[in-house]
Amino acid sequence: MQSVTLAADWITIGTGLGTDLKSLIFNILIPLLCGIFVLVVGFKTRAPGPTLMAVIFAGIVWGLSANMAAIKDTTGDTVKQYDGGGHSVQGDQ
Repeated sequence: MQSVTLAADWITIGTGLGTDLKSLIFNILIPLLCGIFVLVVGFKTRAPGPTLMAVIFAGIVWGLSANMAAIKDTTGDTVKQYDGGGHSVQGDQ
């Protein structure tokens, strides 16, 4: 008689779906929303100043979402530094 462990398959499927969803959000949804934001501001205001600021803000959001891995590593290093790890500065208490 064979025994089948279904939980492991469901966990693997759930992990795969979570990874795909995260990839979809960061690679498609955020850039799409940034573009829509710029277009809406441009058509609503019909002025170059607010549209330029919308482009700048959309670029910042898009850039930060594209560099989440680097931001995660930098944040982790900062937390480790202030948590007494590695290269903590003694005068910075």
